[in-house]
Amino acid sequence: MTINLVLQNNWQRVSAEVAEACRVAGRESDEVQIVGVSKYVGPELACTLAQVGCHTLGENRPQSLWEKYDWAAAQPNSPAIAWHMIGHLQRNKVKRTLPLIELLHSLDNLRLAQSVSDEAVAAGLLVRTLVDVNVTGDQTKTGIAPSELEPFLEQAIQLPGLELHGLMAMSSLGGDSDTARRQFAQVRQLREQMSQRFGTQLPHWMELSMGMSGDFQEAIAEGATLVRIGSSLWEGVLPSA
Repeated sequence: MTINLVLQNNWQRVSAEVAEACRVAGRESDEVQIVGVSKYVGPELACTLAQVGCHTLGENRPQSLWEKYDWAAAQPNSPAIAWHMIGHLQRNKVKRTLPLIELLHSLDNLRLAQSVSDEAVAAGLLVRTLVDVNVTGDQTKTGIAPSELEPFLEQAIQLPGLELHGLMAMSSLGGDSDTARRQFAQVRQLREQMSQRFGTQLPHWMELSMGMSGDFQEAIAEGATLVRIGSSLWEGVLPSA
């Protein structure tokens, strides 16, 4: 079986699983967008995944995103790809990254927010972004503590060039289904609380980026609008997937 066919089968299977999770949750399948995590592979395989139907790709490292973006742009018949930055973005990589992405998932501190704002204004961009919140209590993970979200937003809302669209979060590594669902519910509640608190100051505040290959069903049950799927899409292509 060719790699193209394996990836096509994987994409169809994952799409069907996401649609089924939506059905179980009483939601429409078009309410949830799959972000294919391409950090595992090189530019050619990433583009192949886009060719079989996954047109939104997420990268964890800015340098990898640059490499894949440039490679795809140089191909004569490259598929349309919307690139998302889903990993931590260092401030010294903001300028190179912002023009390439459709959505930044990982705004996680005010210094980064200010850097993104400054560069957006300088480049004439409006940067769509999510705020990374850490609901697990794991100090090794990035993200703003839930107790700090409101004061963060009070300042971030004032920054030009930023368009705040919602929240991004991860569940605990190795946690069970109940733990994941409880944590995703907390993220949804935070989004709702901030929507009530800031009202029309957050006109685009609708997105929840949460759930990966092992817990997207729980995330969809709790309102995820974006699920970041990696290993399930690369089964049969990579030894570890």
